[in-house]
Amino acid sequence: MLMKNLYKTLKTLPVVACLVAGAAHAQDVKELNFGIISTESSQNLKSKWEPLLEDMSRKTGYQVKSFFAPDYAGIIQGMRFNKVDLALFGNNSAMEAVDRAKAEVIYQQVSKDGQPGYWSLLVAHKDSPVNSVEDMLAQAANLNFGNGDPNSTSGYLVPGYYVFGKNNVEPNKIFKRSMNGNHEVNALSVANKQLDVATFNTSGLERLKNSHPDKAEKLKVIWQSPLIPDNPIVWRTDISDETKTAIKAFFDAYGDEAAELEVLHGMDLSKFKPSNNDQLLPIRQLDLFKQRTAIMGNEKLSSGQKEEQVAPLDAELEKISLRMKTLESSQS
Repeated sequence: MLMKNLYKTLKTLPVVACLVAGAAHAQDVKELNFGIISTESSQNLKSKWEPLLEDMSRKTGYQVKSFFAPDYAGIIQGMRFNKVDLALFGNNSAMEAVDRAKAEVIYQQVSKDGQPGYWSLLVAHKDSPVNSVEDMLAQAANLNFGNGDPNSTSGYLVPGYYVFGKNNVEPNKIFKRSMNGNHEVNALSVANKQLDVATFNTSGLERLKNSHPDKAEKLKVIWQSPLIPDNPIVWRTDISDETKTAIKAFFDAYGDEAAELEVLHGMDLSKFKPSNNDQLLPIRQLDLFKQRTAIMGNEKLSSGQKEEQVAPLDAELEKISLRMKTLESSQS
């Protein structure tokens, strides 16, 4: 009886060994969660990014998983709570991630044609009588407006400053109706005459010309911003040095091979460019200007209260200005 039980025990040992080995192997699998901003439908973004992420998995040895959130805040929160390791952001959302989610800018997208950035737009239907910012503001009470995600650089921050802040008006107060949406939704809503005017950007317009040329033809640009640095790639500063080394090696080399460059061109991109948090300085400047304008225009505050509240903003603006001058000098 004893020998029989011993035989049964020995017979099961390989199975147990395999289970233990399998569990250990499962624990050894390294994962990276890559967050991608929702500038358009998740399905469209997934089809564009999956080839690159598959290459990243193969080249780094990590299992790279895409994480699409319905808005920018979802990716920022994902980084904050260690659910997202690295991500593609707009500059404004990257600034939020740096300030709130232990993030750091490491690379910058570069467009396929080598443009150093992109431009924020306001678009209207081609048949609309609205042909300029002046027309839009004059008719605002009768217009439905599509603003961007509050964490969007080109969809919200840039037009918020250059179009609305400089004219001392707020979209939520001047339009018949104002709502927030991503770039693709805003543009298609204008093309379908569901919105009269909306924020958009030049990168999104190029993509729309490829994916929905009939809709793109129905749009006209009524305003274009100054240049915006292209979207940054960021990582969490607390990921391991080993992980950082693997990520850096991938982005440094990606696009050297013809097949990789073809993937990038399919995303309207060329090779990624190394970057850092200084890329966000112009965006910080815009954000502080916007805050300052709001304080100075607040009729509920006394002149003394306004001075007190703008003083730290002015000090920060001075620091940014000096830093930007230093960078310009070093690059000239």
